[in-house]
Amino acid sequence: MPEITLSVDVDATPQVVWDAMVDWDRQGEWMVLTSVTGGHGSGATIEAYTGKAPLGFLDTMTITDWQPPRRCEVLHTGRVVRGTAAFETEELPGGRTRFLWTEWLVLPFGLLGEVAFALVRPVFVAGIRVSLRRFARWAPTRQPTGRPAS
Repeated sequence: MPEITLSVDVDATPQVVWDAMVDWDRQGEWMVLTSVTGGHGSGATIEAYTGKAPLGFLDTMTITDWQPPRRCEVLHTGRVVRGTAAFETEELPGGRTRFLWTEWLVLPFGLLGEVAFALVRPVFVAGIRVSLRRFARWAPTRQPTGRPAS
């Protein structure tokens, strides 16, 4: 089961980072080639479409752990992406926050899936890195939508 953990430091408090992190409807403003909708709290569902139609896939998830403003864990339940992901905030000195994104992926097709993922992994990681850099610029300036996130 491959594990990928990436992070970015954000010039904002954990609450500001949390609110931006779980503003699913606006994730497309910072996440590469992805649009997201979903609810909040344990048991809520999330749907993320990655790609440009017709070349893309739907990633369905269920929130399994909801601890505002610290941690949101999801179970990937779709056909393409399987496994678990966690989005976490870690308070840093000076009113800053580290946003950590971890994926524990369950690969299909045994050895073939592992080989295929070895080829795709650099692109996957690069997309997350670009998204996290965009998030670090976007989150501190994000205007709340009025929809509660916690």
